[in-house]
Amino acid sequence: MPPAGRVPLLFLLADTGGGHRSAARAVSEALEAAYPGRFDPLFCDPLAGPGASRVLRWVTSRYGPLIRFAPWAWGAVYYACDSRLMMRLLQRTLLVLADRPVAQAMAAHEPAAIVSFHPLTGGAAAGAQRRAHRDIPVLTVVTDLTTVHAAWRLGQADRTAVPPAARQHGPDRAGAGRCVTTGLPVTSGFWPGPLPDGERAALRRRLGVRERCFLALLSGGGEGAGGVARRAAAILRSCADVEVVAVCGRNLRLRRRLARLAARAGGRLTVLGFVDNMPDWVRCADVVIAKAGPGTIAEAACCGVPLLLTSHLPGQEKGNARLVTRAGAGMTAARRGRLARELGVLRRDPAALAAMRTAAARLGQPGAAAAVAALLASLTETRAGTYGSGR
Repeated sequence: MPPAGRVPLLFLLADTGGGHRSAARAVSEALEAAYPGRFDPLFCDPLAGPGASRVLRWVTSRYGPLIRFAPWAWGAVYYACDSRLMMRLLQRTLLVLADRPVAQAMAAHEPAAIVSFHPLTGGAAAGAQRRAHRDIPVLTVVTDLTTVHAAWRLGQADRTAVPPAARQHGPDRAGAGRCVTTGLPVTSGFWPGPLPDGERAALRRRLGVRERCFLALLSGGGEGAGGVARRAAAILRSCADVEVVAVCGRNLRLRRRLARLAARAGGRLTVLGFVDNMPDWVRCADVVIAKAGPGTIAEAACCGVPLLLTSHLPGQEKGNARLVTRAGAGMTAARRGRLARELGVLRRDPAALAAMRTAAARLGQPGAAAAVAALLASLTETRAGTYGSGR
């Protein structure tokens, strides 16, 4: 049970990539910032967490290898499931296994609201709402930037928080009149926005990076996907005046491979695993190089850092690169040769780099988590009657 006087909330997510848990953490931080000591969020992973079924744990464990080694296969699965009929079928078969851990969390904590941060947990949230003996609101937070898969409509939440581009893509696909435009929540380290030059230099010193180097942050998301090793090698080979920080996420194989490369790179390559100070690394970088993951784009934009997008997952990330390039906040560079050329251009043209930084900052929405927190507090107050009343 939560501490006395705090309102319990149930946050449903799954660790397929890092974006869903990151968004949940962001909303938790925003709740504490706006309503200190009032709410007590419980994180529950009904797909891959300790209480999840072995079948679901096995299925979700395939996500990382699939997007790294066979993204085309992931695209086939994505498109095949992008219909109401298929998602209803999955909800009544495979995804019904997620109901038990959610029911257990509901019984143990009696939350005042349920928030789903993953497309495959919305059905379990709706099922828990139906079985509850009281009026309990459900909020879905869409963690895709532009394309809204049919899975996000599972359960018909009371409200659905969506980024602006996803709303424009088709609001009825994410919940019709129940949609609220908030942006994609990012954690509190990204809220302050771009750093002034003096503070960037001080941050680089703390991180052990040379103050005046041109720094490229190479990220593969939580799964270390997107050909990070090949691109790091290409940059080191072709751009002698660029230093690279590579964030490998949970991909231990990638980290070991890059560590061998770093040993031959003369100090120009820093290799990291899954880090808890990602905001610091993004804010001190000159450019972020990554696949077109929604979380990476949202975080870099909040910090006003240009993006070089190297790839995208078929389906869910297809429109993300277009969003970035149309905003002037970055460029696409799928081939290693083009990546090296674009880096060289930005390295030699401070005006172009500054323009892209400005455009990236315009694209960012650092207040998204606060907007979701306010929406959740309002839902809890009006539907559950517990906000502000104590327990």
